[in-house]
Parts: sequence; structure tokens; C-alpha cells
Amino acid sequence: MTSNLPGQGVAAELGVPVSGGLPPDLRVWDLLLRLTHWSFPLLILAMWWTAENSKWAWHRRLGLVLLGILLFRVLWGFVGPETARFASFVRGPRAVIAYLRGALPDTANRIGHSPIGGWSTLALLAAMLLQVSMGLFAGDPFDGMTGPLNPLVGVLTADTITELHETFFWVLAGLIGLHLSAIVFYAVKGNDLVSPMVSGDRPPMQAVAGIGPTPWVRGLIAATLAAGFALWVAYGAPPLT
Repeated sequence: MTSNLPGQGVAAELGVPVSGGLPPDLRVWDLLLRLTHWSFPLLILAMWWTAENSKWAWHRRLGLVLLGILLFRVLWGFVGPETARFASFVRGPRAVIAYLRGALPDTANRIGHSPIGGWSTLALLAAMLLQVSMGLFAGDPFDGMTGPLNPLVGVLTADTITELHETFFWVLAGLIGLHLSAIVFYAVKGNDLVSPMVSGDRPPMQAVAGIGPTPWVRGLIAATLAAGFALWVAYGAPPLT
């Protein structure tokens, strides 16, 4: 059940109480996490297109943007709301096996990632970090465009990293394909994972509370640190002293 009260979603995002005849939807994903989440497929597609069409200047710029957003997501995994934190969704092997068997006691009363979804998210973040990190060192100075950290490694090392960067993209694409397949699988079972990631809300659940308002100050600090690090890398990671 989705509430149709005007402005209720905005009020929930800002942490303002709402009233009405229907129980309010649960806030499960904060706005900053949702913006981060949807930026990933857009950037990956754009970077694939720029590489295929030799738009290397834009490829480099987009890579640095992706680096900054990934770093923000890592920081948000420690200081963000409950469902954004790694500690809330990265579970041990026993929990994953119990979930797959349908024997996890609190499965019906959890919001956010499932145990297997948590590891899928972690794998995607790690793969994107590895891919963008290799891109920072990749390239050939004799061909023109290189990553901002290319001068820090030798030519042969850069060539090896470049080949790995090109090959590993298909590993990343495979992980994305698995992620999309899981979304379709859950949709067929009647569990819509896309709508909550768009609106931030899901229908009410008995005895379950949402995540509350977004901690904007922590978000601003995390975004500033991530952008600052990406900018430092863009300039070739010069000494800070």
C-alpha cells in the first residue's frame, strides 16, 4: 500500500512528521544513497561509450567523477543511515546460507539489503573501485591520453594495467548482469526492489520502523572528503607538503 497524501514523501525525506488516515510508508533508502546508486549505471554506460568512441578526455573526467562517488559511498557505508551502513547488511556465511534456505528468523522484519544482496552490493562496489583504480594508471603517453596517475608507474607496468583495465570491464559487466537478473527474479516473486530505490519508501511493515531523516551534515562532510580526494588524484596526487 502506497500513501497518496500530497507532499508526504518530501516531508518524510526532511524528517517532518506526517498525519493522515493511512499508515505512512517506511523510509528505507536515504536520498544521498539513492542518488549515488543511480549515478553508477549512468556513469558506467557513459564511460563504456566514451571508450568505444575514443572520447578519452571525457572518459578520464567521468572516471574521476566515478572515483569521487565511489569514495563517498564507502564513507557513507560507515556514517550514513542504517540501511547504507556495511555493518547492517554484510552478514556472515551462516546468515547467507540461512537466507537462501528461507530459515533466517528476521527475514520478514528487515529493511534494506538481504544477506545475499549485501554481498552483491559489496562485490559491485569493490569491482568498480578496482576498475576505476586501474584506469588512473592506464594509458600510453605516446598515444595521448593517460590516467592522472600514469606517470607514477613505468611504461610496461602501465601497459599491463591498461590491458587488465580493458579486460576487467567484462567482469564488471557480468556482475552488473547478475545484479539485474536478481532484480528481475525478485520482481517475478512479487518483491519490487526498484520502486523503493526511486522513492526511498516501501509499504508499511508490522513492528518495523524506517531509517528516519537523512544526516545531512555527515553527508556534506563525506561528500567534501570524497570530492577533495578525487580532485587531488586529478592533479596527479602531488605531495601535500
